[in-house]
Amino acid sequence: MGGSLLSFWKKGEHNFTIVDPLLDAAPDGTELAKGTEALASRRFDMIVVAIKPQQIDEIIPLYREFFAEDGVLLSIAAGCSISRLKKACADRPVIRVMPNLPAAVGAGISGMCASDDVRPAVLSQARTLMEWTGQVIEVDSEDALDCVTAVAGSGPGYVFEIARAYVAAAMELGFDQATARQMVLGTMQGTIAMAQQTGEPLEDLRNSVTSKGGTTAAGLSALNGDGQFSGLIRDTLEAAYARAEELR
Repeated sequence: MGGSLLSFWKKGEHNFTIVDPLLDAAPDGTELAKGTEALASRRFDMIVVAIKPQQIDEIIPLYREFFAEDGVLLSIAAGCSISRLKKACADRPVIRVMPNLPAAVGAGISGMCASDDVRPAVLSQARTLMEWTGQVIEVDSEDALDCVTAVAGSGPGYVFEIARAYVAAAMELGFDQATARQMVLGTMQGTIAMAQQTGEPLEDLRNSVTSKGGTTAAGLSALNGDGQFSGLIRDTLEAAYARAEELR
């Protein structure tokens, strides 16, 4: 995810240095350091954490000396709390960001939560970085960020699973996989685009395509006539939220 975000961040006027002992060459427009020893006396306005959460306590303290005087830590490490990050970076200001997978193609939804000591100008800079990868939802607590994680962070997994089941059902009607996939993804894409462009309530849009006694009504009755599908979605988000709390 870090590499995907960087491909969009490079569009700005910022200079980026990547520290990765496994990379042979830096992406265009960036500088590569194999380790902290290559950074010498350099200082950075922002250090981005794009490592696994279990590496935080071991790796982040190694970079404490490389913060500029008012430098901040920006973390995309899932499930790693602000308090844990602050402890690892000697109480520097911290911004937590929870990007979702579509950020890799510039269509993401990213949750953002900052510690109280982050200056407004720095928060604005971080917001701009993430807006280059999609939309940003700013929240004022980590509990709210866990909710963003449940809805948007994990959301692509739910959508992929719904699409997978939708394609499989279409194939059972006799379509080959390529045709089924084209119809399902095209229908989902067009429907979402319509909802975004019109801004109408989703219930009204649903009703606009549902004639009494028609095919859509029959399908919706099977899908959610007893409210089971709505319950499954609710249970899905609650389970993801509870797990996000546990990880934090």
